[in-house]
Amino acid sequence: MSEELDPEVVELAAKIFELARQGDAGTLAAYIDAGVPANLTNDRGDSLVMLAAYHGHAEAVAALLARGAEADRANDRGQTPLAGAVFKGEDAVIKALLAGGADPSAGTPSAVDTARMFGKTDLLALFGAN
Repeated sequence: MSEELDPEVVELAAKIFELARQGDAGTLAAYIDAGVPANLTNDRGDSLVMLAAYHGHAEAVAALLARGAEADRANDRGQTPLAGAVFKGEDAVIKALLAGGADPSAGTPSAVDTARMFGKTDLLALFGAN
């Protein structure tokens, strides 16, 4: 028998995921500080960091990482926030993730693989890859 989810909890989670997509760093930080898990994930395994990173919000990424979110937490498809930021060309997010300890070789494809795919030699140099 599966446990029924509380609709209010589901609604709050949806609101928090949307805050990550919008990059509302202050409100996200307040929710995390109040007890929302920093590594909260949606039904596809996308973390708050992944959503903020993919949508280009470096300040939100930094706020989440400062509160214990995992920089390399992969989604259900094996993608990491850093690889997503490379794919989207989000340089400020890439720097925030690296400052937060992201590993360019983590995930499938990794950030290194993604940079190679798109010929981003500047990122390959930043990652220390050939």
